[in-house]
Amino acid sequence: QVQLVESGGGLVQAGGSLRLSCAASGRTFTWDTMAWFRQAPGKEREFVAAITWNGRSTYYADSVKGRFTISRDNAKNTVYLQMNSLKPEDTAVYYCASKSGSSWYDVATRYDHWGQGTQVTVSS
Repeated sequence: QVQLVESGGGLVQAGGSLRLSCAASGRTFTWDTMAWFRQAPGKEREFVAAITWNGRSTYYADSVKGRFTISRDNAKNTVYLQMNSLKPEDTAVYYCASKSGSSWYDVATRYDHWGQGTQVTVSS
């Protein structure tokens, strides 16, 4: 059974940092494109960042570019999201997602597997 489990969320003051982790199990995710999405209350799920299977290509939403960094460790079947200079508008539930193949998308429906999410709250 494929499973993605996020961790690392919490409460942080504006300007602070958090590092999210997503541990994958059930099969090898080495060849998958991995991504992070987020969903704030009353809003649609939105793309945050994506990374190709070898980590050589990364993609970011304009709202997080320069502040967030996505990375992966295929030996550990884990993807990370380093979040710096956090803002109150970054408050949301953050979800890890995966899809087979090298193409990346900023649309949630293109991803096959999802984690349960981890809450990130940034206070002003």
